[in-house]
Amino acid sequence: MQSTGITRHPIYLQHDMGPWHPESPKRLEAIYNMLDEPDMANRLTLIEPRPATREEIEEIHTPRYFETVEASRGCRVQLDPDTSTSGQTFDAALMAAGGTIEAIDAIMRGDIRNAFCLHRPPGHHAEAGHSSGFCIFNNIAIGAAHALKRSDCNRIMIIDPDLHHGNGTQHSFYDRKDVLYVSLHQYPYFPGTGAFHEIGAGEGQGYSLNIPLNAGYGDGDYLKFFDEIIIPVGREFQPDLILISAGVDISAGDPLGAMQITHRGFGAIFERMLALADEVCKGRLAAMLEGGYDLNNLVMSIGEALRMMSANPKEREHLHFEPLKESGTTQIIDQVRQIHHEYWTALG
Repeated sequence: MQSTGITRHPIYLQHDMGPWHPESPKRLEAIYNMLDEPDMANRLTLIEPRPATREEIEEIHTPRYFETVEASRGCRVQLDPDTSTSGQTFDAALMAAGGTIEAIDAIMRGDIRNAFCLHRPPGHHAEAGHSSGFCIFNNIAIGAAHALKRSDCNRIMIIDPDLHHGNGTQHSFYDRKDVLYVSLHQYPYFPGTGAFHEIGAGEGQGYSLNIPLNAGYGDGDYLKFFDEIIIPVGREFQPDLILISAGVDISAGDPLGAMQITHRGFGAIFERMLALADEVCKGRLAAMLEGGYDLNNLVMSIGEALRMMSANPKEREHLHFEPLKESGTTQIIDQVRQIHHEYWTALG
């Protein structure tokens, strides 16, 4: 059986927005320590990242924005109220995007079955022309744009369970039908996008599917959203590759969120996504680290995800949890169906 790949690199620890910033190098330090434990190290294959080229970055970002970030090399620059650079941020951001591309190519070649890109800075808030929400370059969008240039990849499904809506990713493909973007997120909350009615435009109408949630949803609620919305739509879309914006800020106790996902629940969410990938696209799935600011929850949840990813598909545990907000969950599913049934027969 093909292995699970990871990207990791010392440069990812050199991006530092200050001692009090929640998006800290300590996040990856804790994860990398977990990766070095024998039980985990034996499961994984290292994918050597490389810097993305300017051409690859500009598949998503404007030349002017690329030059703005490049000009910050070697100094500290405040890009937006939440996001700043340190001396090596530009190089770390290039390596995060390039590592994403290398992981996707390794999956598409069949060298590995799936991959988790354990990098910083994160990416899903970054817009074409500016940074946002701790994000510099939109790694997952850059990876998707690269993959769609391959002859063996015509459709991509991006699933974004991060606590915050991935505004930059949605906007990157909002008028396209070759990328299906699905997001579950706390709403209304930063960045303020991701309402039910944001469904795409032009040819992309119906290919942005948002599941906005108020606070307090737990493992069983999220799994119900997957079982009744995300998995059926994914089967109908039949992607060649599934990409995940893997935010752990949905964990119970995360300082920036108010969801109730346990580390076992996070693993169960990955089991659902992996099973979909096995069914529709030969297991081709790549996850990118996004949010998650409680170090203990971060390490435990990423560990659960990696165990699911590296397990024999026939031996993965299919977990079930009872919803915490049964009526609210049902109402949201009904509202998504009402909006999207004309685009997806699976929701009719």
